[in-house]
Amino acid sequence: MTTQSNSTENSGNGKNIDRNKSSGAGSIVSNELNKLLADIEDLVKATNILTGEELSKAKAELSERIAAAKVSAEDVGSKMAHRASKTARITNSYVHDQPWQVIGGGALVGFLMGYLLARRN
Repeated sequence: MTTQSNSTENSGNGKNIDRNKSSGAGSIVSNELNKLLADIEDLVKATNILTGEELSKAKAELSERIAAAKVSAEDVGSKMAHRASKTARITNSYVHDQPWQVIGGGALVGFLMGYLLARRN
């Protein structure tokens, strides 16, 4: 008898899916956005006391933060698109390998939805 660790689950088509992986992409973007907002706040507060060269330096730093936030957002978008594509391929493979289970599951969901909606009225 073989056992699998808690971090993987068999998807039904012989492929293992790692359930403990968390992209953290949302938190990365959130951190970048928070840093950007903090930099903007600091710049706004400091505009009254900054002069010439200091103001130019602060603007340059802010521009760097904006560029970093854009790169982070593009990276997250790319990762999400890749993950969606991978999920679609796995789902397609499962549906082709187990068509009757999918049909039965769809019929069951349809029946339950109809039953629940009929009870509402």
